Amino acid sequence: MSDDQRDQTPAAPVPAAPGPEPEPIHFFGTTWLRHDGGYALRRAAAAFVSLTLAVVSAFLLRFAYEGMEIGNVGPFLSISVVVLFAIASSIAFAKTWESFSRRPAPSSDEAALKGLKAIGFIGSLIAYFIRCFFEAPGEDLRRAEYERAMAEFARRRSSRTGNPAARRPKRKK
Repeated sequence: MSDDQRDQTPAAPVPAAPGPEPEPIHFFGTTWLRHDGGYALRRAAAAFVSLTLAVVSAFLLRFAYEGMEIGNVGPFLSISVVVLFAIASSIAFAKTWESFSRRPAPSSDEAALKGLKAIGFIGSLIAYFIRCFFEAPGEDLRRAEYERAMAEFARRRSSRTGNPAARRPKRKK
């Protein structure tokens, strides 16, 4: 076997560390755990992209509003559309920000708010942008869950004392 052939053989897979696996976050994977693998660059990129998308979306909404003005739809409809987007954006911001710190209850009304959050997408983008300054969005929640799972794993693992079949029977008094 030549040296070239030996260099091309795949390396043996590295066994995973025992214990629970961290849950990946969109755009960050599991780099949030140790802040490695370009974590800071990913956070900066996520903040930049979300702010850029929010600004572009605001301009598109502005053009749509100007189109309504050109169409002469009337002041009531124009004001109603602006108020609708403002309320939807504020609700989307609040719900998105809340989702970074706690998981929604299974019976919650999150499914009913999907349409409202889609209308207020600018609020969700702004929440994502602001959260990227502190951490990866959802990192705190996943870190707490991961640490809880690791503590539970360590507790279960430490209670094992060996082979129960090899123990001596208890003496009767």
